[in-house]
Amino acid sequence: MILSIRNQLPGTVTTVTPGEAMATVKIRLDGGQDLTAAITVDAVEELGLTRGAPVRALVKSTEVSLATAPVRGVSIRNQLPGTVTAVTTGPAMATVKIAVEGAELTSAITADAATDLALTAGTPVVALIKSTEVSLATE
Repeated sequence: MILSIRNQLPGTVTTVTPGEAMATVKIRLDGGQDLTAAITVDAVEELGLTRGAPVRALVKSTEVSLATAPVRGVSIRNQLPGTVTAVTTGPAMATVKIAVEGAELTSAITADAATDLALTAGTPVVALIKSTEVSLATE
């Protein structure tokens, strides 16, 4: 299957915490970072997710926000440090490529945000991803 989702991060399930309808799934990415996905309990069962299961975390580029430093006092659990490798800016939007340990992320943000953050190749950033915006796939 070929997907339009640019951000496809391989990893391994470390913890599954089921709730009544939703579950949180913690993943250790191949680069060593931890990522949390909030998905339905039905999806956990259908995918057969248990500790040690290999998965691929999928995140649309429009769901990756950027900060120039770690953010405290926010509910976003997934904060991946990295370095900007490229910025392509159009009249309204910018595409930012970020190297994180073991992977590359793409973020689609407004051109104004890219300018305000002074993003250029080499800028250190933190990619912020809400756990509800992380989908999981198995092979």
